[in-house]
Amino acid sequence: MKLIRFALGILLPPVGIFMTYGVSTTLLINILLTLLGWVPGSIHAVWAIAKHEEKVSQQQGTV
Repeated sequence: MKLIRFALGILLPPVGIFMTYGVSTTLLINILLTLLGWVPGSIHAVWAIAKHEEKVSQQQGTV
């Protein structure tokens, strides 16, 4: 599932963010960045998904 989210974060940034965060301010920011250009939206999506995965792994105690 993690790989799918990263792939969607690159190909369709708002979809990857939606699958990770749901409807949130992060999604709205990503939509705005994607409207400015695909590259800024993709960079933000990959960064946000990676941060979310890092946070989840720290909560589970597997750094």
